[in-house]
Amino acid sequence: MELILVRHGLPIRETSESGPADPGLDIAGREQAQAVADWLRTEQIDAIYSSPMKRALETAMPLCEALNMAPTILAGLAEFDRDATSYVPMEELQAQDHPEWHKFRDGRWDELGIDLPAFRARVLEAIDHIVNAHPQQRVAVFAHGAVINVSTGSVIGIDDLFWFVPAYTGISRLHASRQGRRGIGSINETPHLHPSFPTGR
Repeated sequence: MELILVRHGLPIRETSESGPADPGLDIAGREQAQAVADWLRTEQIDAIYSSPMKRALETAMPLCEALNMAPTILAGLAEFDRDATSYVPMEELQAQDHPEWHKFRDGRWDELGIDLPAFRARVLEAIDHIVNAHPQQRVAVFAHGAVINVSTGSVIGIDDLFWFVPAYTGISRLHASRQGRRGIGSINETPHLHPSFPTGR
């Protein structure tokens, strides 16, 4: 079977005083979501999965509407920051040379409150669930940068949480079997994106 892993579009900044921040897409992010839907709608997609976080689900919706499918929400596809009370796009932290960016760059996960083994295990369990539920099918999965890094990195033995930076709505493909075989079909396809779109890199 084939997994089409799609990173969410550009989200807004958000800070919450009453619970986890869960930003949706900004205008450019919605345009990216429509662009990736237009690109993928001609492929024979059998199911669509999404992280429960707004930025992923809103990215999935144009393709769901184009194919008249309802997304399956899978909690294991949520990003590591699902309980954070604020969200700032990573490229903004990098541009500001923010101390939080240095922690990400240096892999100081404990200082960021990230239990890396638990996160990896959660993501890979979600991916295995999808693979086992859809033998010989093609499934679009809308998720997040670190989720896609874990999913692809596990195939080639890379444990780095950010071994590459998926573009907003960048497409990566995995080939998988229920017997545990995995292969990478592509990494970070972006032919659907206009050069003016922010990429997140």
